Amino acid sequence: MTGEPLSILLVEDNPDHAELAIRNLDDAKIVNKVHHVQDGQEALDFLYNRGQYADCAAYPRPHLVLLDLRLPKVDGLEVLKEIKSSDLLKTIPVVILTTSSAERDLAMAYEHHANSYVTKPVDFETFSSLLQDLGYYWLAWNKRPW
Repeated sequence: MTGEPLSILLVEDNPDHAELAIRNLDDAKIVNKVHHVQDGQEALDFLYNRGQYADCAAYPRPHLVLLDLRLPKVDGLEVLKEIKSSDLLKTIPVVILTTSSAERDLAMAYEHHANSYVTKPVDFETFSSLLQDLGYYWLAWNKRPW
């Protein structure tokens, strides 16, 4: 792809899931950079360029957020609420990528304007394929207003 460098913010506290996601997104070659944070507070700091993420050039606003629900410090649903209530951030697509298939979690995510809700598959091949498909859909095929 040509044009603006594309980036994803991966908010994932499980290091194995994060490593697998980063590897598969890099292999798909549609993302220039995957930024990984491990908790909800770190995600908000990244998105608002606060603290260690104050350098806007090094930590640009992502084109996509992949957000786990069960996070330390600030829960994933709270991060989602903050993103979607902010005039600065609300146009960023947020895909919930979680192990939870609970109906309540699904309903709450969409109530707070998640763009998509995906349950992480347990097997490696399916998870790998899912991540590549998510990347292609949100960053290559989906039309963005910016």
